Amino acid sequence: MENQEENSLVQAFVSIPDPRQQGKIEHNLVEMLVIAVSAVLSGANSFAEIEAWADAKIDWLRQYLTLKNGIPSHDTFGRLFAMIDPEKFEQAFRQWVLNSIPNMGSQVIAIDGKTSRRSGSKIDKTALHLVSAFATETAIVVGQKATDAKSNEKKAIPELLATLAIKGCTVTIDAMGTQANIAQAICDKEADYVLAVKDNQPLLAESIRDFYDIFKQEKDKTPHSTCETIEKDHGRIEVRRCYAFNQIDCLSKPEQWKNLKSFCVIETERTVNEKTSYERRLYISSLPADAQQLLASVRAHWRVENNLHWCLDVMFNDDQSRMRTDYAAHNFALVRHITLNLIRLHHTPKKQSINIKRLRAAAMDDFRAEIMGLVST
Repeated sequence: MENQEENSLVQAFVSIPDPRQQGKIEHNLVEMLVIAVSAVLSGANSFAEIEAWADAKIDWLRQYLTLKNGIPSHDTFGRLFAMIDPEKFEQAFRQWVLNSIPNMGSQVIAIDGKTSRRSGSKIDKTALHLVSAFATETAIVVGQKATDAKSNEKKAIPELLATLAIKGCTVTIDAMGTQANIAQAICDKEADYVLAVKDNQPLLAESIRDFYDIFKQEKDKTPHSTCETIEKDHGRIEVRRCYAFNQIDCLSKPEQWKNLKSFCVIETERTVNEKTSYERRLYISSLPADAQQLLASVRAHWRVENNLHWCLDVMFNDDQSRMRTDYAAHNFALVRHITLNLIRLHHTPKKQSINIKRLRAAAMDDFRAEIMGLVST
């Protein structure tokens, strides 16, 4: 273990305090976390599956771990994950990501929440709700913060932002996070924002709609930026038109939004099976009134649904997980994020899907060690 590189995942795990009573510890915390991530990478989705996988791969594991007392039982894994301080685990996770990607560049960071639906018990029905920061260009989770309900995202988002190194990035958040203090928090990190506006900010939304209604009647007289994209796929045609404006003095209380420079309206015309629907969405931003840039940022935000939430549910069985004891669900969610990041940080000459890489990791010991960054002791 001591031979692992300083910026490795193993070294990140070393910083996590062991919550167990000293003198009664039979299995090393770092080793148990390495086993858990290796097993999840290979297809395990529960503590029982982690134990079964580790029993089968004990000879391989002993190339990298001491395993003084063999493989821990699934109950031992469960107790440990229920006890680990998730904030300390998150700190270790963020430091590992920062070491792995020291420069985020100017990419879009989408912040969005997801509920692990079966993580609530009959006694305490509150399921784990995790707000994640997702780097849309690299498809990497860069941080997360747990809340006890979606409605508490407004409190969790500033706390999450305070932990992130996002200088030069553009942060996108749906309407739940469109709050003046959140805009301030983003600017404090020297980043820009694109925030969705709905009726939770009624006066702001109304002022944008009123401006836009007048604009449609006098397009030639109102300075603006515009762009249009058309997507065709399997009988679906989707046309998006973005109109961007810098007339922020026409908005309701623009001074409360730090560095506010523009707002935009995106109209979507979607035709499926000869039926056409229309949608209009509103945004404010600290970016200039460049319709192409604003539309690209909004489109990038929705990658969090397909490239993170969908992957966790379909490939990692997140919504079916019934871990409910203390911090177990939260900490195991971090293991899923770590595994997903490991897969995406690992580059191959030929592009391979997440499922293919997990299959290869399950079948090929050298490939698994390569993705994990493990070095033989």
